[in-house]
Amino acid sequence: MEWHRGHTIGQGSSATVSTATCCGGVLAVKSSELPQSEPLKKEQKILSSLSSPYVVAYKGCDITMENNKLLFNLFMEYMPFGTLAQATRRCDGRLQEPAIACYTRQIVQGLEYLHSKGLVHCDIKGANILIGENGAKIGDLGCAKSAADSTGAIGGTPMFMAPEVARGEEQGCASDIWSLGCTVIEMVTGGAPWPNVEDPFSVLYHIAYSSEVPEIPCFLSKEAKDFLGKCLRRNPQERWKASELLKHPFIEKLCFNKEVLESNTSSPTSVLEQGYWSCVEESESLGDLIHKTRKFETLAAGRVRMLALSSGVPYWARHDDENWITARGNGVEGFANCGAETASSASHGLSH
Repeated sequence: MEWHRGHTIGQGSSATVSTATCCGGVLAVKSSELPQSEPLKKEQKILSSLSSPYVVAYKGCDITMENNKLLFNLFMEYMPFGTLAQATRRCDGRLQEPAIACYTRQIVQGLEYLHSKGLVHCDIKGANILIGENGAKIGDLGCAKSAADSTGAIGGTPMFMAPEVARGEEQGCASDIWSLGCTVIEMVTGGAPWPNVEDPFSVLYHIAYSSEVPEIPCFLSKEAKDFLGKCLRRNPQERWKASELLKHPFIEKLCFNKEVLESNTSSPTSVLEQGYWSCVEESESLGDLIHKTRKFETLAAGRVRMLALSSGVPYWARHDDENWITARGNGVEGFANCGAETASSASHGLSH
């Protein structure tokens, strides 16, 4: 197809997101140099097999020569109102519960579809949920994989990872449901589901080995709290499936309500307004993250020992767990097997 590249709306280390015009319409095009395009080709293969009103639509692909470089280009539906995370920030960091319920239902419908196709998204979060005229759609399938693939790389964003994923054990459909719960909290609070954990390594360790779940805001309705309780269960076998969640009272009887959503989102004045696409981050792979945290592991362990000994008895001894420090090492080894974390905004922006 004949198309023309517009302005850049996002850029990462391996891919660039641009607007594209084709036959008078606007698309998003995600481009990568051909020798480094295998991840993008994987995403294209998955996206081209899908057709759902709750997943960003595939529009084609091609290879072009630009500036003496061969580029692989993935075309997708352009979502004019940015991401769910951005919509939340535009509403002073908190959406109203009717809008949260409406968006949540659309996300769950998207997850039910993906899971019915045997796919796990692996990186559900506000930055990967895209907003258009008809509400929310799931975008960024760069981390997606087959649910039957038990040997594939584990990826995602640490703050939104399920405990079993943070431990490097498994990443299945139930992991998406945990991430969904974290995304609902993000809509409710405008912040991270684990707001008091400062660095990625601490987040991973806390999620993997504590007994805690993200705090459910007390001001939510009884139905919303119960819905989150069904998502945020540390045992993946106990989490509700997407098909079950669609029958939950919090979202069961909802249908798309444009008025509710418009009251909770400030639409850009132009479909091409770049401000909503300018926040692009290239997240590090989990392998790189763990490599860097290894440098600080000795210092961190010393700090933990010092804090524990300041009360007279080692923390791990007081808790009758002689493997407390070893668990950190085991956790690191598990994390080291994880694959690439999402190039979050770079790929979500391209999904628009």
